[in-house]
Amino acid sequence: MTRIPILLLALATLVAPAAGAQSPGPLVKYGKWALAAGAVSMNLLAARAHDDAEEAFGRIEDACALDRNRCLLDVEGNYADPAIEGLYQNSLHHDRVARRWLIFGETALVGAAAMFVWELTRSSHEPDNIPFEPEVKSLRNATGVGFRIAW
Repeated sequence: MTRIPILLLALATLVAPAAGAQSPGPLVKYGKWALAAGAVSMNLLAARAHDDAEEAFGRIEDACALDRNRCLLDVEGNYADPAIEGLYQNSLHHDRVARRWLIFGETALVGAAAMFVWELTRSSHEPDNIPFEPEVKSLRNATGVGFRIAW
């Protein structure tokens, strides 16, 4: 449901014209912030999934502390008690989900960092309409400071 608005926003960002000679374009200008926000969000989702996995495993530990016979393993390595095995599978599921969110979040963070670096390293054209531009010149035994006013 949320994929369609995100795809439309991405398409609108790609199609929009550049704002001027100094701007890097809307994809980099807004994309870096979207990726940074996505990285934070995905890492928060990974933390939530990890907490769910820890909660499921904590219930296994609590059940095993009360009755050690519930935590016996069968010949295939599974828990003999189906309720404990279900909790274990639930814990594994949430761990896999957390791992996926972490990978996606870190990928988004690398993308955002690359866009920040790319934007900072691009050479920008100075505009011609600067009304006051100070000048600093190195002279033989001194430094000259002044300004130029365009008429």
